[in-house]
Amino acid sequence: VQLQASGGGLVQAGGSLRLSCAASGNIFSINDMGWYRQAPGKQREFIATISSVGSTIYPDSMKGRFTISRDNAKKTVYLQMNSLKPEDTAVYYCDLRQNGRQYWGQGTQVTVSS
Repeated sequence: VQLQASGGGLVQAGGSLRLSCAASGNIFSINDMGWYRQAPGKQREFIATISSVGSTIYPDSMKGRFTISRDNAKKTVYLQMNSLKPEDTAVYYCDLRQNGRQYWGQGTQVTVSS
């Protein structure tokens, strides 16, 4: 299983970005996909997860500005990020969980300037 994240970049505070993460390889029809982020000197932080039937979970700290979605036909998960703040600057990682295993993408850098 391989995960390829894309869509990161430099954006001004208040702007939006949409991240994508495409999965390839032996992907089962039942799986969960998610997004995490890691800022310099900080632990990896959970943003959201979505099941293969579209059920989503967000921690309270991520509700409101972040929206996770997926396209099962494209084996792709998305993260829509709105009203971005400088503190959202981090490397954003996607993951896929299936059959008791977890796979990670390589990460995409998001930098929010003030």
